[in-house]
Amino acid sequence: MLEQLNARLDTLSSSLQLRSARQQVLASNIANVDTPGYVARDIDFGAALENALTGKVRRPLEQTNVRHLTVTSTDGLIGNPLAYTVQTQPSLDGNSVDLDQQRANFTDNAIRYESTLRFINGHVKTMLSAITGQ
Repeated sequence: MLEQLNARLDTLSSSLQLRSARQQVLASNIANVDTPGYVARDIDFGAALENALTGKVRRPLEQTNVRHLTVTSTDGLIGNPLAYTVQTQPSLDGNSVDLDQQRANFTDNAIRYESTLRFINGHVKTMLSAITGQ
């Protein structure tokens, strides 16, 4: 029983972390809507969550020679690389951000983030009521 609760909380925790990282990526896209040559990015949330849950996370790049460029990951998606989004509206300056689509993705992701928080809160309340016997 305890293993099932832990597994469920681990799943929700992974989902919450990926939602948070995706929110940052989408916010970056929206912030760069007027940047010439900026290419919008996103993650495949389903694949990233599956990788996190199955443990099939790819290792990040390593610097094996002193002459290699240093690779740093600040996106919170270790092993789940960011992908470029498909350009739906060509622009003259090479910017591929579709503001309406990015806003919709941002809002959808925020709602899903909030619902994940509510699920976690519900599970914690259920465990506390079971512990206290209420």
